[in-house]
Amino acid sequence: MHWVWLIIVGLIVGALGRALHPGKDPMGWILTLVLGVLSLIIAGLIFSNGVLEFIIGIIIAAVLLVIWSRLAPRAAH
Repeated sequence: MHWVWLIIVGLIVGALGRALHPGKDPMGWILTLVLGVLSLIIAGLIFSNGVLEFIIGIIIAAVLLVIWSRLAPRAAH
């Protein structure tokens, strides 16, 4: 059951992280989910408080999104 909540909250955290990042993000919902879950795992390793973990997870998701946008190849027009 823990994994189901991690996926649901990860999708929310990933979407909020994308909202904090300015500009266009051509990511799908699956990559947003992976971004959110990964950021929650990192935040969970740092903090054990639920609310603080959620807030730090959003910040980590925004940082991971910046890193992803710098490293991901651009689509050719």
